Amino acid sequence: MDQSKILKPEEFNASSKGHPKGLYVLFATEMWERFNYYGMRAILVLFMTKALLFDKAFASNLYGSYTGLVYLTPLIGGFVADRYWGNRRSIITGGILMSFGNLLMFACASMYQTNMEISIFFFFSGLGFMIAGNGFFKPNISSMVGQLYPPNDRRIDAAYTIFYMGINVGGALGPFICGYFGDTGNPLDFKWAFLCAAIAMALGVIVFVYLKDKYVRHPNGEPLGMSPVNPDAKKTNPVLVYLALLAFAAICVGMLYIDAQVYSYLSYLLIVAVVGIGYMIFADKKLSVVEKKKISVIFILAFFVVFFWSAFEQAGASLTFFAEEQTQRDLGFWTVPASWFQSLNSIFVVVFAPLFAWLWIKLGKREPSAPTKMALGLMLLAVGYFVIAVGIKEIGTGVKVSMIWLIGMYAFHTWGELCLSPIGLSLVNKLSPVKFASLLMAVWFLANAGANVLAGKLSSLYPDGAKVTNFAGYEMHNLNDFFMLFVFMAGIASIILFVMSKWLQKTMNSTT
Repeated sequence: MDQSKILKPEEFNASSKGHPKGLYVLFATEMWERFNYYGMRAILVLFMTKALLFDKAFASNLYGSYTGLVYLTPLIGGFVADRYWGNRRSIITGGILMSFGNLLMFACASMYQTNMEISIFFFFSGLGFMIAGNGFFKPNISSMVGQLYPPNDRRIDAAYTIFYMGINVGGALGPFICGYFGDTGNPLDFKWAFLCAAIAMALGVIVFVYLKDKYVRHPNGEPLGMSPVNPDAKKTNPVLVYLALLAFAAICVGMLYIDAQVYSYLSYLLIVAVVGIGYMIFADKKLSVVEKKKISVIFILAFFVVFFWSAFEQAGASLTFFAEEQTQRDLGFWTVPASWFQSLNSIFVVVFAPLFAWLWIKLGKREPSAPTKMALGLMLLAVGYFVIAVGIKEIGTGVKVSMIWLIGMYAFHTWGELCLSPIGLSLVNKLSPVKFASLLMAVWFLANAGANVLAGKLSSLYPDGAKVTNFAGYEMHNLNDFFMLFVFMAGIASIILFVMSKWLQKTMNSTT
């Protein structure tokens, strides 16, 4: 390694007002990964229903299983990184697996008309590799952001908001470009969307590999994300490592297939995971009482974000059906692809994230606590669904609504997300003991896993024609009833969290 290319320690945080350059390396790496994920997600249910001819309920549940496992496998990736591999190796491995997974999806979309059996095999295999890769990638890159700064640095909240902009630059570009090439009205073109996603992930890996040594470093100049020091560990044969990776990907393929085709077990697995991780952490005798109190706040808030993400993640399922079938997208000279609406959230994040980052700093001592911000996020989500519920309330059968209702809903959802998601990421970083940093970040994503599984199940209740659906005794006869379900869920969760906010803030700041 060329030592001349390594920055000196004082170059990383020369100014307490600026941000280390390593933040922008992680920004770019995450941007391409999110391009990959959101670009593929934007056309996934459309590909399943238009090309593979799955019905909407099955496609919704499969979407929920896939996205749920995407957020469950970080438990494994976080554990491996903390104990054996470190963040860097895990990020590179995860990116390669995800890129390969999208190439398998490209193969699936290229041959579904000529050999459906092989195509379905490639379909589940591709999703499985992306699930496995995300498990290594996601918790590790998020946890590295906070490590770029000294402890208790006030810039950390702003850093996570900037990092979140990187996520959403990719989230905006992915559906736009993948939708442009894949969502053309001709199912044969879906393959180009998967190819675009594969190329984007490869670019993310290249950026990280070439810039990590120079910029991704601690304020004192030490490299971040290296393999943990373990003098008793024996060197592992690289062949065995790659075989283990293939085995892990194969297990992910099997887990997805079984949950979709054999028995829906994922909800129970998530409960076991929560109990198991909680026991592993709270039984650690080296943790102090104060550390355990702070960790308990992470678990409590993770429960509330399930209600947020289960409603928010309708974007990739029921809201895509709504955009495709119930939204007037014809501009006269051109029809807007339904997948493009999934770019709206990310575009709004890029536009409004600087404003929110400025607002939290400007408020100073009047800045709301993290739990209060998250409660506000849930309320804004509820308002967004209320907007679209009102928009379609008096619409007759077969009549399409203006795009303005979806645009307005996504704006409220974005404001809610900016109050909840980057704040949550920063909170986990600040409250986590160093030895459990990646694992507790994975616990945060475990809440996303549960939310995505629930999102798929809720999307399967999407009213289709005269079909009446039911959730916990609440009957849904039309789209207004369906969207009001999310108003009630998010609104009630928001009110409860507002009530608990002061107690949670006191527990977060506990010293005894």
